[in-house]
Amino acid sequence: MSTAHIDDPFLEHRNLLFTVAYEMLGSAADAEDVLQESWLRWAAVDHDTVQEPRAYLVRIVTRQALNHLRAVSRRREDYVGEWLPEPLLTSPDVAEDVELAENLSIAMLTVLETLGPAERAVFVLREVFDVPYDEIADAVGKTPAAVRQIAHRAKDHVAARRPRVRVVPAEHEEAVERLVAALNTGDLQGLMDVLAPEVVSVADGGGKVRGAARRPVVGAERLARYLIGGISKLEGTIVASAAWVNGQPGIRVELDGQLAGVISLTVEDGRITRIYSIANPDKLGWLDAEAEVAR
Repeated sequence: MSTAHIDDPFLEHRNLLFTVAYEMLGSAADAEDVLQESWLRWAAVDHDTVQEPRAYLVRIVTRQALNHLRAVSRRREDYVGEWLPEPLLTSPDVAEDVELAENLSIAMLTVLETLGPAERAVFVLREVFDVPYDEIADAVGKTPAAVRQIAHRAKDHVAARRPRVRVVPAEHEEAVERLVAALNTGDLQGLMDVLAPEVVSVADGGGKVRGAARRPVVGAERLARYLIGGISKLEGTIVASAAWVNGQPGIRVELDGQLAGVISLTVEDGRITRIYSIANPDKLGWLDAEAEVAR
């Protein structure tokens, strides 16, 4: 994209366009591919004929992301174990936009995975980016009336599955600190104390990480013993540390100084109700630098 001029609307809105694509795809690598394809299409357009560049660019990115979604949905059917989104390292500032942070969270992106491609596109554009129905209709190739119906259906679907807990930042950060301490010291009781009794843990190792559970682990005692037992079998030193993951406090895990995975979690009444562990090495490429997200 080096041929773009600094006042090019594509560069001006790039962070927004990346965020739209990432929300739709749950993959930073795929989002970057979509941006590259969208840039090529934008470069071929007479920019002077475009009255609203932002809306035009969102439309291009949406169409390219929909094409990707339809392709990857087939690929994910063959995925080994649980599929979780590709995590992003984000600035603490992202959390200040509460709605953006909530929609970027691993928990929310996992819910969006249960929507069909068109439903996901409509939900993301309407609920996250507040795009007018007629513009969404243009982007997804449907009538505004159809888009309103899809939006209503998608909103109900997401509402039934999304975490219903109000995020309390201080509570979330404290739970992260307690989990970090328990993991670093192998403190079984400390781990039990921070986990909710019916906690659910979902791990994504992509079939490439030994010890990554291929099905959810349910219950505090079972999960605590599974985690501590797994750590004790590792050949090497594991170190957990707090990090900002997808707009929320999360955990970075290193094995002998090398990134081994990240953990995102949901917290209710000071205890962890859900853990998402992403260890598939193919999904850890976006954790060296903070991702630029915007809406």
